[in-house]
Order: sequence, then structure tokens, then C-alpha cells
Amino acid sequence: MAYDETGRIAPVETSSGVPAAVLANVFDDPSHGEPGRDRIAVHVVWEFLLLVGLAAVTWLLWREDADALRGDALKTLLVDVAGLGLLTLAAGLSLRAAAVNLAIGPVALAAALHFAEQGDRGVREALLPALVVAALGGLALALAVVVLHVPAWAASLAGAAAVIVYIERRTTPVVVQGGYDPRRTALYLFVGFAAVAVLGGLFGAIKPVRRLVGRFRPVADPARRRGAVAATVTALALIASTVLAVLGGVLIAANGDGPVAPASGLDWSVLAIGAVMLGGTSAYGRRGGIFGTLLAVCAVEVFLAWAVTQDWTISRWAVGGATLGAGLLVTRLVETFGRPRPGGVPAGPSGDGTISTGWALTPSPEPADAWPSVLPVRDPDTVDSWESPRWESEPRRWDAGDR
Repeated sequence: MAYDETGRIAPVETSSGVPAAVLANVFDDPSHGEPGRDRIAVHVVWEFLLLVGLAAVTWLLWREDADALRGDALKTLLVDVAGLGLLTLAAGLSLRAAAVNLAIGPVALAAALHFAEQGDRGVREALLPALVVAALGGLALALAVVVLHVPAWAASLAGAAAVIVYIERRTTPVVVQGGYDPRRTALYLFVGFAAVAVLGGLFGAIKPVRRLVGRFRPVADPARRRGAVAATVTALALIASTVLAVLGGVLIAANGDGPVAPASGLDWSVLAIGAVMLGGTSAYGRRGGIFGTLLAVCAVEVFLAWAVTQDWTISRWAVGGATLGAGLLVTRLVETFGRPRPGGVPAGPSGDGTISTGWALTPSPEPADAWPSVLPVRDPDTVDSWESPRWESEPRRWDAGDR
């Protein structure tokens, strides 16, 4: 049994008894996480099912109206996918960081109204002020979440209320001004969204990146702070999600076939969050797929286009609610089958862990009940030199008379 003093350089043990050097290779969160690496197979299976669903609804649309998949109608559909895709990327980024941003819908609608009013000044002149305001608003939201360490859904809902107050200053729909037509670059917009979605999923599948982005995810008491690194990453995610929402709102306004009507915009939040969860991103944060977001957004937009061919009038709230409900089931699947396998920790030293005083116990190779002898065992046939009779029989070399 050996002890290491506090302050000395030694491998730290966690409550599981496995050294931190081992846990760093097998835990997604070495301090608290479950043993083993996240499994990606559940995302592969679910994304294959999404691909089958997308192919089915696309076939239904082509059967009802083949013209919807060619020419200007196809360009309009691609821009719709890119617009909703930007909102979904905003929702997905905040969800991956375990700090969902519910204000993305109202922010997108406010940006659409602003662009509709200022679009005649030019795209750059109308867009830049909106992006600056979005970055500052995202920064204020991020500071509220990471400094006060309050739930992101509550803080972003308060931010959404403030944005809705700005929207309600308009009592009538606003006709889009200017001549910007995103359909002229529809293919580039769609490819750009697809590339960002897939590359983001690929980077999110890398263990260090996934661990870094999802570091804000609570592992014990949700009110406990997760450190400066987690706060910084979460703040950047909230700022970026707010900026992406502005870009999505501009595309939605420019691609519309009528004026932009003032509303709460929360239906866009529900639809975007539902789409990203349907794609396989966990509502708890950190876990997510690769192609899921792209496939889910395409499936939702193609379904809406097919509903138009059926002369159905479907509320965005209804589609968003159904998508969100299905996304909750997907989250349960991801968290159940995407977590590490039980018993995934490699065999390592076990012992009493770390004592509260900081002394670390190194387990003895002997069994606990096999204590080594403190005193040597005496052989009865061996004469002890200290008990030898020569001490008394030999003449003494020193005597008081020899002085």
C-alpha cells in the first residue's frame, strides 16, 4: 500500500477507480461521463430511414406535379430548403452546445421585416445592420446564460419576447422592397447549406470536437457551472445561432410570394428545432448525426410542397408540432442506443480511489486479507545470537578496576 501526497504529479483517479489517463481515452466526459465512447450506429440507421422517407415524399410530389421539381419551381424549393436550413443550423448549433436558442424564430421574422422595409437600399446596406444587431443580441443572451448560469431556454424565451415587441410595432404586412431574387443563385445557396450541415456533422462526430462543443451539457446538478471553456464555447454557439437566424429570415422574406406579415415567429422556432431533432440531434446536447439535418430539412420542405399540390392548408404550428414530437422520440432513441456500451471501460487498477485529504491509494498486489508478517518467523532450531551464552561465559574486557 502506497500513498501519494497532495500536490505531487500523479495520475488522478476518478470515482470509478480508473485513472484519468485511461478515462480520457474512453470517456466523452472524463470527469463524469459514462464509460465508453458514444455509438454512431444509431445515427447511421436513422439517417438511412430518413433517406427512404425523403425518397418516398419526393416520389409523391413528382407523381402529383412533376413541374414542382423542375425549372423555377425547383429553384424556389431549393431556396426554401436553404432558408429553413439556416434556421435549422442555428437550432442545431445551440442544441449541440446544450443551450437551445428559442429566439431564432422571432429573430428570423424580425430580420425578414427589416429586409422587406430596407431592401431597396441594397442587400449589403440592409443586411449589415441586421447582422450587427443580431451579434450584439446574441452576445447579451450568451452573457445571461453563461454568467448567470441560467437555463438557455428561459433566457432565450425572454429574448424572444423582446424581439416580438419590436415585431408588434408593425400592424400591417410589409411588402418586400428591392430587386434581390435568391432564386438566381438557388443551387449555390442549397449546396452551401448542405456543405455546412454535412461538414458540421462530420466535425461533430470527432470525439474531441463533440466533447468540446457539448461541454455545457450537465452531468450532475444542472445548476453547477461547467467551467470557463464550456462557457466560452456556449457563448459563441448562441451568438452564431442568432446570426444564422438573421440570414435565414432574409432568405425567407426574399423568396416569398407576398408581403411579410407580423407575427410572433415562435412557429419558426418550433419548426427549426423539431427538424434538427428529427435529424438526430439530441435535445440534451452533444450527440448528433452527420446527414440527418440535411435530410430532415429536405423532407419537411418537400412535404410542404406536396401538401400544396393536395390543396391542403397546413399551419406551420401543426407541422412544427408534429416534427418536434417525432424529434422527441428520436432523442430518446439517440440517448438510449447512442450512449456507450455497458462495461466499456478497459481493465484498470481498482482500489479505494481518492481519499478526501488528497492521499491517493495504490492497490497492493496481494489480497486484502493476506497481510504480510510484521515480525520474522523464528526457527526453533536456530540459536539467536543475542541470546548466546557467550555473553556470560566470556571474560569481560572492561572492568572498573582497569581504569
